[in-house]
Amino acid sequence: VVEDDGKSQVVTSATRKVRSYDVATGELLWECSGLGPNTIPSPVAGGGMVFAMSGFQRNSLLAIRLGGTGDLSDSQSIVWRHNRSTPYVPSPLLYGDRLYLFAGNNAVLSCFDAKSGRALIEAQRLQGLQNIYASPVGAGGKIYLVGRDGGTIVLKESDKLEVLATNRLPDRFDASPAIAGKDLFLRGREFLFCIAEK
Repeated sequence: VVEDDGKSQVVTSATRKVRSYDVATGELLWECSGLGPNTIPSPVAGGGMVFAMSGFQRNSLLAIRLGGTGDLSDSQSIVWRHNRSTPYVPSPLLYGDRLYLFAGNNAVLSCFDAKSGRALIEAQRLQGLQNIYASPVGAGGKIYLVGRDGGTIVLKESDKLEVLATNRLPDRFDASPAIAGKDLFLRGREFLFCIAEK
């Protein structure tokens, strides 16, 4: 749900399109083609833009400026695009002015300047992670990444790849981490973990 010009709208991605609906009426406000089939990642929004992507059979990332109506495909509302190394299952993370995303379900990370689309980190493999379903999360100037095999990586929020810590938890993880206050919750297949300051 995003706010634009004082109105709330629901932005949702689906096969081959991203669409926005008026929360109050359900009216279709705008749509934009360019995504692939079987779109799973949720769109994220900030800075007056929505970022929608797909990574199954077609790698596509669309940075769409809010405020348009109707069919925005190939219009000036598309601020920038990227057509490589986009996620299949994990959603992206928009943290400040940086957009973080995985390639497919792989431990290959990219980071873009959200306003311009300039690549800051492009398709760099992360040692210690394998197979990713969980979306990245950010807090306190750090990015938290979790692999399906229990591997975890903490990155510094930065224009370059700076690994602060790597860990391994005795479980398998498909769910994205959740942050509440200063606590980080990770739901595995068998256990719920809470990582907190002492």
